[in-house]
Amino acid sequence: MAPESSNPESSHPAVQALILVGGKGTRLRPLTLSAPKPMLPTAGVPFLTHLIARIREAGITDIVLGTSYQAEVFSEYYGDGSDLGVRLTYVTEKEALGTGGGIRNVYDSLTADTVLVFNGDVLGGTDIREVLDTHRTSGAEVTLHLVKVGDPRAFGCVPTDGDGRVTAFLEKTQDPPTNQINAGTYVFRRSVIGEIPAGRAVSVEREVFPRLLAEGRHIQGHVDGAYWRDMGTPEDFVRGSADLVRGIAPSPLLDGERGESLVKEGAHVAADAVLVGGTVVGADAQIGPGARLDGAVIFDGAIIEAGAAIERSIVGFGARVGRGALIRDTVIGDQAHIGNRCELLRGARVWPGVQIPETGIRFSTDV
Repeated sequence: MAPESSNPESSHPAVQALILVGGKGTRLRPLTLSAPKPMLPTAGVPFLTHLIARIREAGITDIVLGTSYQAEVFSEYYGDGSDLGVRLTYVTEKEALGTGGGIRNVYDSLTADTVLVFNGDVLGGTDIREVLDTHRTSGAEVTLHLVKVGDPRAFGCVPTDGDGRVTAFLEKTQDPPTNQINAGTYVFRRSVIGEIPAGRAVSVEREVFPRLLAEGRHIQGHVDGAYWRDMGTPEDFVRGSADLVRGIAPSPLLDGERGESLVKEGAHVAADAVLVGGTVVGADAQIGPGARLDGAVIFDGAIIEAGAAIERSIVGFGARVGRGALIRDTVIGDQAHIGNRCELLRGARVWPGVQIPETGIRFSTDV
């Protein structure tokens, strides 16, 4: 299969990709106060770069980014996309339009008959070419990537019939009839996108797809058990980054670089520091003697002083964690300063620039 047009006379690609990156990333605050969620460093590079690399690996080079929040950050970083071997087009929402409205908003920039749509905060491992093959061989108007999960109760479920056709879109329930959930990757015929109402918020799950089913239209499911994670929460962001580093989640950017840690160029790590659990140390960061980092994401320029322990946590750009501090399941914003022997646990979030004095926050009774 060749996603790109094989006709040298054609100026239009056979398949275009659309990545929706307009969300504010509120669940990842305070990190997303300074950068959109898809631009946060994940296994050493912006998360979006991993996704673009996967799309390019599948042979698709024409990509549209549907932006909104801090839209200029994307174009300033990626430009025309040539450094990544793709051609990028940017379309910006002036107001929040939902997933369906966001897809419809880029309609005028779509030239291919087949449009592959991604949510920009999902880390996935499915074979993109296989999803496209399912779409083409089934003759569907829309194809959904569905993944099987162990506990589907937290998700809307998408049952399919014996031929793989989608039969319903079900809300969250305590007794789901299937373990198949919507993985957030879709293949559309361009003409179907043109049917989505323009200029207002539209949900694909609650409006577009149910309407198509009610009209007897063909929506196909591509079901697999590939790696899948919504990176929208600090816990999932940390686990996704660690899975990339350890080789559990795939990325063309990390071939041959898998292990218990990833240390970027210019970082300094003390000889007796311990880095495990898929820890990432950003460029120019400093890790002091005796520090222990387990599943930590340390952004560029951060400083972790001697004896500090960072577990399943994110430390923002230029932040400092003092000697002997314990940081567990916590998000520390850019340029924040955590004093010596502080303890931050269980979902704590420290806003950018905040300074916490020595032993200023403790969960232990000793000082």
